[in-house]
Amino acid sequence: MTMTNPSQNNDPGKLTPGRTRVLVIDDDRKLCRLIRDYLEPMGYEIQMAHSGPEGLEKAQGENFHALILDVMLPGMDGFEVLKKLRHTSDVPVLMLTGRGEEADRIVGLEIGADDYLPKTFSTRELLARLRAVTRRTARKKPAGEEAAEEIVVGPLRVRPDSRVALLANQPLTLTPVEFDLLACLARSKGRVKTREQLLDSISDRNFDVYDRSIDVHISALRKKLGDDPKNPRFIKTLRVAGYLMIDPESKF
Repeated sequence: MTMTNPSQNNDPGKLTPGRTRVLVIDDDRKLCRLIRDYLEPMGYEIQMAHSGPEGLEKAQGENFHALILDVMLPGMDGFEVLKKLRHTSDVPVLMLTGRGEEADRIVGLEIGADDYLPKTFSTRELLARLRAVTRRTARKKPAGEEAAEEIVVGPLRVRPDSRVALLANQPLTLTPVEFDLLACLARSKGRVKTREQLLDSISDRNFDVYDRSIDVHISALRKKLGDDPKNPRFIKTLRVAGYLMIDPESKF
């Protein structure tokens, strides 16, 4: 069987049409090869890095549709890689960890991970979650189609088609999940959205989502909005019920 060598591409940082380019950053070389061998026949182009600094350099220097990032890495752990990466990129990141601790999941989500998998994952679940995080970034109308109406909530403006959010005319740097949550809440301003409804808006899969992930993403989103949960301007928590985007013109 003849296999296409990605290094034959004249520009290694250029996205290949029709293929999803993924960077796997993990010091477990056997696992990297297993992921590559499973995903490449399904239309993925896999690049690998085996240390934190090497992975960060590749992620910042080339274009990828998504990253699969291990927490425990030599030279720089996955959390630090993600922190540095989020200064310049909103590429979807799926984090892996062998420890499976709740604290790891919360930290990863808080600093900008889009999803999380323990290293006991099945290949089918990896594929489903990878498709979900890349699908979220691809939700744009083709050129020539009528753009969706801009959503305005006081000084906040959300443009779903271009996936841009502005606060007081300044662009917000949001992860794909944060943008989807913001857009979902903004579309329903003045109405309560349950956690289940918010999960439905971001998950795009049949697998169970980590229960507290919505709360963690909302917390990160509030920080970027400069929102105080005790005296919110935008996102109000309704215990048990869920979350509400406050309509500045309402008396709620």
